[in-house]
Formats: sequence, C-alpha cells, structure tokens
Amino acid sequence: MNDDSPGNRAGLPQWTARRARRLAADGETELSVAVAEEVPVAMVFNGTSHAVMIATPADLEDFGLGFALSEGIVAARAEMLDCETARVGDSLEIKMTITQRRFAALAERRRTLAGRTGCGLCGVDSLSQVVRPVASVAAGVAVTPSAIHRALDGLGGRQALNVATGAVHAAAFVAADGTIGFVREDVGRHNALDKLLGALAREGRDAAQGFVLLTSRCSFEMVQKAATCGVGLLVAISAPTGLALRLAEQCGMTVVALARPDSMTVHTHPQRILG
Repeated sequence: MNDDSPGNRAGLPQWTARRARRLAADGETELSVAVAEEVPVAMVFNGTSHAVMIATPADLEDFGLGFALSEGIVAARAEMLDCETARVGDSLEIKMTITQRRFAALAERRRTLAGRTGCGLCGVDSLSQVVRPVASVAAGVAVTPSAIHRALDGLGGRQALNVATGAVHAAAFVAADGTIGFVREDVGRHNALDKLLGALAREGRDAAQGFVLLTSRCSFEMVQKAATCGVGLLVAISAPTGLALRLAEQCGMTVVALARPDSMTVHTHPQRILG
C-alpha cells in the first residue's frame, strides 16, 4: 500500500516556529520550537454548516469524507458528489455536496456540533444521537501479535508532524502482515481517525482487510466511527473505556489496547489474534 495523501491544500501551515526558553538544572537555553497549528474547520453539506471542528489544516478532503462516513451522514463514497476546501480568513470550510436523499436525512436529524480537541460529542442534542446503532463488522483478517509489534515499531517514523512538534495523534491502516499503509495525523484523535477513514474510502480500500492502529486511547466514539466504516480490528496504544468495549462486543469488533513492544491486551473477540 502507498500512502497517497492529498496533503495540505489549504495554504495554512501545519506547524510554526516560535522562540522559547528552556529551563533546566544546568541553566537556561533559548531555542526555536516547532508548534503544531490548529484551526476551526467547518463541515458544510449542500451549503449548510453542520459542524465546526478544531483540526490540523492538512488532508482536509480525507477529513470531510471520513467525517461524513463515520458519522453516518453518507453510507458510501458514491454519495459524496463533490468536496472542496475554502479558506475563510484564518479558518477553513470543507464544502461537500451529498445526494439529495442523504441531505434530506441529515436535515431531519440536524444538530450543531462544536468540536474541540479531545471531544467528539460536543453539541449533540439528544441521547439517541450519541449511541446510534452500528451494524456488525465483517470477519475480516486475523493477525499475529508480531504483525502488531511490527506496525508499532514502524509507526513513529511515519509521524512526520509529531516528530516535529510532539503534539499530534496518528491513525494508521495496517496490512495483515504489519505493513503500514496510510497514516493520518491531527491534533484531535477523532480527526486523525476520520482522515484515515476518508483516505481508505477515497482509495477504495476495504477496512476489514487490515487493522487500524491508534496512538490514543480507545474511547467509545473511536470504536463507533471505526465500526461504522467496517473496521474489524482496532489496536490502541492506550487503554479502552467500558462503553467502548461494550459497543465493540456488540458489533463484533476486536479491540486490542495497551499495545507495547513486549505486550498487548486483547479485550474483545480474540479470534482475530492468532496464536
């Protein structure tokens, strides 16, 4: 698999250099620090603003498509008729055109989101919109622990923005043998996952034929987004939540958490982990 990223077409920097002073036991040092940038990004469907997220200004077409898919606004890439990014001052709009049938359905469940870094449910106006039904995931592939370890070993070198700033999350799609394909980064863990899911859909990849590796905790909405897009195996370097595991159990997803070079914890549906 090739990491075919649309990159940063917004014209806004993903990071900037700032002067700072480091204080240590042996004295003070002036230095230049790479700081990750985040900007408001409006998700606009058929001319109507639906959500405003705070995100890294890169891979925005992937972000829009992945958000639309993982939130159930569209069910397939074919229902996204057009997607373009527009700069509005220091903010951005992802302008998407979806089929009229999908837009009518969206209008009926209309909500206003105000996404913040680390928050994926801000602005949801009813409980039914939080725990929405998720279809069972396909059986997909089974992998060995060594494949997961291989992906863990290789991910750090693929996180260019995090290497520069130390401030962003990553989501990666990994083949069954542990080979990393697509990697997407963002200040928000939900955004990174949405960007990855959008990249997979844009390239016509079957999410069940590999696994998703997260550099964040495995929370409920991460499982929900991944399951909505057909991911059968989710691996996270941090811990899961109880609600996340209950949803994974219900929809047939395998969740592996606290993935480390020497260990990992398999929480649900262990049949996808060989040996």
